[in-house]
Amino acid sequence: MSDKIFSVAIDGPAGAGKSTIAKSLSKKLGVIYVDTGAMYRAMALYLLREGVDMEDAAAISAKCQDADITIRFVDGTQQVILNGENVSGLIRTEQVSNMASRSSVNPDVRKKLVELQHALAQKESLVMDGRDIGTVVLPDAQVKIYLTASSAVRAKRRYEELIAKGEQADLAQIEADIIERDHRDMTREISPLKQAEDAVLVDTSDMTIEEVEAKLCSIVNEKVG
Repeated sequence: MSDKIFSVAIDGPAGAGKSTIAKSLSKKLGVIYVDTGAMYRAMALYLLREGVDMEDAAAISAKCQDADITIRFVDGTQQVILNGENVSGLIRTEQVSNMASRSSVNPDVRKKLVELQHALAQKESLVMDGRDIGTVVLPDAQVKIYLTASSAVRAKRRYEELIAKGEQADLAQIEADIIERDHRDMTREISPLKQAEDAVLVDTSDMTIEEVEAKLCSIVNEKVG
C-alpha cells in the first residue's frame, strides 16, 4: 500500500453494510477505521464531565469547542482519545448514550467533530463510513465509494440478523422502514445522503462480503497505488 496519507470515504444508505466493510477494509489496508459514533460518544462524555445539561443547547454549543477527540489504533485495538485520555472503556454507558443522542443533533457539535475528523485525515491514512463522508466530511478524500444494495436485499440481511439473535421480525415491515429511512436521509435539510460526483458506485445486492472487500481493495489500489 502507498506510503502517502490517504482517506477512503464510504457512503450509502442504511443496511448497505458500510461499517462491516469499512472495518474489514481498514484492517486489510493497515489503516485507521474512524468510528464516528465513538467520537460523538466521547463528546457526550466530555459534556457530562463538564456538568452540561443535555437540554441546554447553548451550553452544549459553547462547551463542545474545548473538546479534543481523536482515534488511535494500538496493537490492532481502537482507542478513543479525549483530551489526551484513552476513554474507550467509558463511552458505552447508558448515561453517555443518552447525552450522545441529545448532543449529536446540535449543529455546533457536528461542526466541531467534522473539524476534528478533517484534522485526523491530514495526519493519518483512514477509512470512514457514513451518509455524507464523501460529500461533506471528507470532500477531498482520495477514494470515495457509494455502497448500496436493493431495499429488498438490505431488509433480508436485517431480518436474518434479528432472527439469528432470537428476535421476532417482520420482513415486509423491515423493508418498509428501510424505504422510509432512505427517503428521510435523502431529503433531510442538513447533509442529505447522496452519491458524490467522483464516488465509485458499488451495488452489493448480489455480492458476498469477501467479493465486496476484494472490489473495494481493487478500487483503493487503483486510486492510491
